[in-house]
Amino acid sequence: MFTKASGILLIAFALLLGTLAGPAPARAAGTYVVTFKEARLVSNSHVGNEWYTEAQVNGKNIAEGASVKVSSDNIKLYAYAEEQDKISDVGETSKSVSASSVTSSGTTVKLKVTVTENRGRYSGQSAVWEFTYTIKKQK
Repeated sequence: MFTKASGILLIAFALLLGTLAGPAPARAAGTYVVTFKEARLVSNSHVGNEWYTEAQVNGKNIAEGASVKVSSDNIKLYAYAEEQDKISDVGETSKSVSASSVTSSGTTVKLKVTVTENRGRYSGQSAVWEFTYTIKKQK
């Protein structure tokens, strides 16, 4: 009953349905330990003396010296610094780190955050913070 042409159409249709079912499952990401080592004020040219800093790994706050486990192909690091006075000055930055770029001995990532004074006689002056993270593949 089947002709050669109908057999070919049947195979092509089956292949088409297989690709429409969705992409192949992604490979499982490894597990990484991310440690927020420190936030250090590197320079301060008359911006202020009272500061608030915040660090995040994949959108979750992390305290200085603490570690979190991450199972992801991309690790998003975030750093925020705020000079606290009547009119606060803010700086922030983020970086995505590909898990495949983490070396076997671990990788250190440093984010620089610049906070610029926005008012007063020191307007335009800046302070620079350095946030240090380490990323290691969990064994």
